[in-house]
Order: sequence, then structure tokens, then C-alpha cells
Amino acid sequence: MPTITVLPHEELCPEGALIEAVPGVSLCDTLLRNGIEIEHACEKSCACTTCHVVIREGFDALVPSEEKEDDLLDRAWGLEPMSRLSCQAVMPESDLVIEIPKYTINMVSEGNH
Repeated sequence: MPTITVLPHEELCPEGALIEAVPGVSLCDTLLRNGIEIEHACEKSCACTTCHVVIREGFDALVPSEEKEDDLLDRAWGLEPMSRLSCQAVMPESDLVIEIPKYTINMVSEGNH
């Protein structure tokens, strides 16, 4: 079974985490099911950027993002070339290493959508 290594995040998982993941399940759902309370203000409908993650290893194993996700990512705090919305990125058959950015921008509550 593939794993997600979550790099340490000051608030959500200060020690980092190693999670067994099920291929085909979104990264957001996998994190939430394993006690990492990543923000997901739009209830995982690809309408905000609060679940933004940076894929540090394994990015190329993910199914490419669609235009709607790319448009939202353009507004994400700390955007990097390997950024994805965890509600849209689906766990592949191989391991990932992810980083949850320190800050998020809530596109829903801030009226920026």
C-alpha cells in the first residue's frame, strides 16, 4: 500500500506523519481520515484554495490537474510548480511526500471566488 509522508506543519502535525493511503482516494480525504485536519472550506468542491498542498516527491505520479483547479491554484498562497489542491489530487499507486503550506487563503469566506 502506498504511503504519504506529511512534512512537519506547526499546527496540523508538528512531528510530521507517515500515512498508509488507498489509491484512488483524494489526498484531502486521506489526510482527514488520518487525523490531519487540513482546511477544506468549500467542502472539497474545488471552489477555494484552503486545502492547497505542495507535492515534494511523487508529483509526476498524480493525474494532471484540470483547468478549474489550475485557475484556483493561481490564487493560492505560496504557490509552487508542484502545488495541488488536495481535494482534487487523487492518491496514485506510489508514495508521495507532501508539505502543507503555513498559510491559506479562503476564497469562499473572503469573497474572492
